[in-house]
Amino acid sequence: MIRRLQRKFVAIAMGSLLAVMVVVIGAINAANFVQINSRAQWLLQTLAENDGRFPEFEKGKPPGPVPKMGFEMTAETRFETRYFLARADASGSITEIDTGHIAAVSSEQARQMAESVLNSGRTGGYLDYYRYMVTAAEEGSLVLFVDCGSQIRTGLSFLLASCGVGVVCFCVVFILVTVFSRRAVAPVIESLEKQRRFMTDASHEIKTPLAIISANTDVLELEEGESEWIQSIRNQTQRLNRLVEKLMLLCKMEEEENQAVFAPFHLSEAVADAAAPFETLAESRGKTLKATIGPGITMKGDESGIRELIAILLDNAVKYADNGSEISLELARKARGVQLKVSNLCSSPPEGNLERLFDRFYRADSSRSRETGGYGVGLSIARAIVQTHRGKIAAQSITKDKTVCFIITLPIA
Repeated sequence: MIRRLQRKFVAIAMGSLLAVMVVVIGAINAANFVQINSRAQWLLQTLAENDGRFPEFEKGKPPGPVPKMGFEMTAETRFETRYFLARADASGSITEIDTGHIAAVSSEQARQMAESVLNSGRTGGYLDYYRYMVTAAEEGSLVLFVDCGSQIRTGLSFLLASCGVGVVCFCVVFILVTVFSRRAVAPVIESLEKQRRFMTDASHEIKTPLAIISANTDVLELEEGESEWIQSIRNQTQRLNRLVEKLMLLCKMEEEENQAVFAPFHLSEAVADAAAPFETLAESRGKTLKATIGPGITMKGDESGIRELIAILLDNAVKYADNGSEISLELARKARGVQLKVSNLCSSPPEGNLERLFDRFYRADSSRSRETGGYGVGLSIARAIVQTHRGKIAAQSITKDKTVCFIITLPIA
């Protein structure tokens, strides 16, 4: 349990960190690429408004910023920007090519790119690393291209660098969280260990006086004869003995030193054998048990623990099922394991957070639990068995059909 708690703490901490890092790194890089795209669009609009040229500024005088789309025009803008353009007539034929502001594109390449853009029918977008815009001119169309290759490559380099730094930071934090996780959960671990130690010690201490009470009851019965009082003492002593045994079993299962020995076994046969005694028990209480067990299912695990799991779930169903109702037990193979389902009708199905059913000594209906002889630890033991097998257990309450269902998923390997 302690290791499970540590792993859960580390998983939550690292999951939260990963979410924050993804959001931050993603937002920064998204803003960077939006900036690149917006600046390219601003340059294209500036060129379109000036018939394919940048405004010229007189040397030696401040150009005076021309704010547009959040960017600033300077005297160096026309020298820093690599672009080319093509003019087309009304029929779409290229009539002019200007590649004087770029060295990486020849006139023939510019013509082919312009024809490709005109044939696509789009008025804006990217062609390789070039952002383009098609605008209407006096006698046709003006196709403008701005080279964004340098900015895009810089943005990609920044993306890779930021992801690399993020991975390194994540690994460093993971190591630190793993190292210090035990210290972080130390108070909880201490509380759990004290609770488990108390249950173990109390169980052992209670067994001795119970044995004495049971022996004295037998002596008293020999001397005084049978009576309802002596029988009541014996019944309560047996009840306490069963409770102590369940508490000791629960403590033993939660101790990491006492790991169950896993071995391959026939799950279908184990479930059928464990369910057989409950068919008679259910009939004696005016109920029926219907078992639907898939044949030939095997798994690797603790067979005695699985049998105990079946006994707990069926005992719980027999106790709380409505009189005259049917209890259903289903075992079926699934894609990644097996699913075990136990369901029964209940006139007062539990409501709210059903996870509490697996807490120790929790009773959804305490008055009925006293009538049926429940202790409130059976489902806690069932959950411990399932967790030992790295499975999942869940409770479902269907108010419409008044059905309570326990679903267990177990890996078969």
